[in-house]
Amino acid sequence: MADDDKAKSDETTKDEDAAKDPDLPPPPHHEDEVVATQHSVVVNGSTVEYTATAGRMVLTEEEGKKQASFFYVAYTRDGVEDTSDRPIVFSFNGGPGSASVWLHLGALGPKRVLMSDDGWPLAPPSKLVPNEHSILDVADLVFIDPISTGYSRAIPEEKAKDFHHFTKDIESVGQFIRMYLTRNERWNSPKFLAGESYGTTRAAGLAGHLFNRYGVAFNGLLLISAILSFQTAGFDRKTWTFSRGNDLPYPLFLPTYAATAHYHAALGDAEQATDLRELLDDVEAFAATTYQLGLFQGDEISPEDESAILDELERMTGLGREYLDRYNMRIEILRYCKELLRDRNRSVGRIDSRYTGIDRFTAGDTMEHDPSL
Repeated sequence: MADDDKAKSDETTKDEDAAKDPDLPPPPHHEDEVVATQHSVVVNGSTVEYTATAGRMVLTEEEGKKQASFFYVAYTRDGVEDTSDRPIVFSFNGGPGSASVWLHLGALGPKRVLMSDDGWPLAPPSKLVPNEHSILDVADLVFIDPISTGYSRAIPEEKAKDFHHFTKDIESVGQFIRMYLTRNERWNSPKFLAGESYGTTRAAGLAGHLFNRYGVAFNGLLLISAILSFQTAGFDRKTWTFSRGNDLPYPLFLPTYAATAHYHAALGDAEQATDLRELLDDVEAFAATTYQLGLFQGDEISPEDESAILDELERMTGLGREYLDRYNMRIEILRYCKELLRDRNRSVGRIDSRYTGIDRFTAGDTMEHDPSL
């Protein structure tokens, strides 16, 4: 028996066994269904009455063959007579490989996970509380779990990995959005995409794909922790350093280094006394011109130009000149997180550099963990 035939036979046997034995879990359910409930939340001092819908939407090919089952949660404001005046936001996180739970229960939705005042999780049991910062007062929300995340799954006859590359991910999420707009009569609503991290890459791709394929025009994109060109980060996943030969991240990260040092009072007196926006304007201008040119010159840079750049980097980053020289004016993010507050026996966060932590050893080239996670 061929492997595909055997897999189908095994799946059929499991379904038949589950039907006969109530103690076995039920077979996967791949039909459209929705469950709706009514709620209210206070946002910006006003009460918003809304309908929460948890649903499953099945994608099919043109010949009717089922491909995948999308899970989503939608929040729509009650009492809206003309939806052409009511924006709708389709939201997802990144990864790739993440469900939409983070933006859903951590930022945009009408409920949020209760956290400490400085953003740390609390001891169990976890609690959901009304989210006074939700955007439901101004827009309806649809949180989408891409295939193989959350409760979204490929149909058993399909290979899940077929949905795991850039093009198929965009096509499948785009098909879901098109079907949702049609079934809920929202084609004439102002439409927005909200993506986080890799979700910003997905959002940018979706905007073009949906317009070119189906004529869906979006009114705007919300790009949260944006990355639209991976060369700007250029991480080597094995070493967690910038990729060799790629000098683009260094000038792009420099303003973040300066803002981090300013926040932790690690700059010189003059820079520390400078307004942050004014300081960043100076840093950005330097990064886009002199610094970038110096990196491009490589070993051809003159000693005078190199010395001048090192002086500026020391002034803007809070790092020592000798340290900067040792790394050829190129500072990796994890090295910066370790080095900035080394004299205080602290490291700073990569995800959020306002946070500080303590490594087991003061020595070392990079931080051992991210204190902002």
